[in-house]
Amino acid sequence: FKISPGERVGIIGRNGAGKTTLLSLIAGITEPSSGTIEVQGDLHAMLSIGAVLRDEATGRENIYLDGAVHGRTKGQIDTLVEEIIAFAELGDFIDRPVRTYSSGMKARLAFSMGAFIKTDILIIDETLSVGDATFSRKATRRMKEMTQAGQIVVAVSHSLTTIVEICNRCLWLDNGRL
Repeated sequence: FKISPGERVGIIGRNGAGKTTLLSLIAGITEPSSGTIEVQGDLHAMLSIGAVLRDEATGRENIYLDGAVHGRTKGQIDTLVEEIIAFAELGDFIDRPVRTYSSGMKARLAFSMGAFIKTDILIIDETLSVGDATFSRKATRRMKEMTQAGQIVVAVSHSLTTIVEICNRCLWLDNGRL
């Protein structure tokens, strides 16, 4: 399959169908046992809640670390940091160690970083299933804005409602097959 700029692609299937494995392959975390995968562009992968976060660092420090990982300068992150913090809605917790965050708070921060530290491709594995409905709707709006600007969003969810709301195309995996 091919995913073009500006697409929001959902991946669905039963537990064990290969959804997370496919995301790991696309993200370059796992090597394929056969076939080829070609990814062009900068990729931000949220494969598990808080996976992109460093527990001992504060939320604010994590924003700068993540930006640096994606080749952004401190000055570039300075222009985005308040917008990321406002979107995540973490209040004073932003200056506390991430290890003190709930899973929902981690999901908010991880998503907000991925949504504003612009990459070509954003991969999300069930991240939005944690947290409240209000943040989920806000995140969905943000993903639509991102794809209108040409970014690719690939999302895995067990919620068909979420996939229909977020995505403009869907891939169905069954026993590792598309």
